[in-house]
Amino acid sequence: MKFVGAHVSTSGGVENAPVNAFAIGAKAFALFTKNQRQWAAKPLSQENIKAFKENCEKYRYNPEHILPHDSYLINLGHPEKEGLEKSRKAFLDEIQRCEQLGLDKLNFHPGSHLNKIDEEACLKTIAESVNIVLDQTRGVTAVIENTAGQGTNMGHTFEQIRFIIDFVEDKNRVGVCIDTCHAYAAGYDLKTQQGYEETFRKFNDIVGFKFLKGLHINDTKKDFASRVDRHELIAKGFLGEEPFRLIMNDQRFDNIPLILETPDEERWKEEIRFLYGLVKNK
Repeated sequence: MKFVGAHVSTSGGVENAPVNAFAIGAKAFALFTKNQRQWAAKPLSQENIKAFKENCEKYRYNPEHILPHDSYLINLGHPEKEGLEKSRKAFLDEIQRCEQLGLDKLNFHPGSHLNKIDEEACLKTIAESVNIVLDQTRGVTAVIENTAGQGTNMGHTFEQIRFIIDFVEDKNRVGVCIDTCHAYAAGYDLKTQQGYEETFRKFNDIVGFKFLKGLHINDTKKDFASRVDRHELIAKGFLGEEPFRLIMNDQRFDNIPLILETPDEERWKEEIRFLYGLVKNK
């Protein structure tokens, strides 16, 4: 069974995320547990936590279908001590928020070398950051999101993601989220059935489906191998309809969150309906 949803608003409190997800017909959802554009945030209150759990139960959202996302400010591969310590502290806070909310995953962008250290050193720093935070927490899996490779961002190849995983000590608490826009922009041709099959064959050979914890399903405004991260509405960009039809009929993507991050939230309800409409033998 497919669990399609979107990255919904938490305006007014995290407890509103499941309410907003239900309103668009989502069977899964993503959220920020704090303001993603700020380093500091007030702690979650007991009222927030209780209401979030109650709303998840009310609208039948299980933790396995919820994929929180960390702050865009965090760089776990930061080449400078101050920036790295700040990022690790923030990442720890985000994992702890997930613990409080009863969530079992936190999606994150790996990090950037900023042209100040080499790629391997950056990847090892990312893994070390994950190890440090996992050692201080329990029950939450750190989910690495593939990137488009824009600027100095790491994690745009399956080999880089595997490198990070290899240096994470607790393999039971590390996972991967594949973003379709990022993958295509990074040079993985998901556009045709042949390219789709080859991409996920490579993913399985290099990383392994056992690590897959979710997908971000986005079309792209930029063409193949552009290394530019610009999301587009489903079937309205360079990817078109085909890869999403393939995903919706691929059993390897059953029972994990499939999250829309397309640019017009007013269209999410329509897009969710469209995606379910692609399923054969419904």
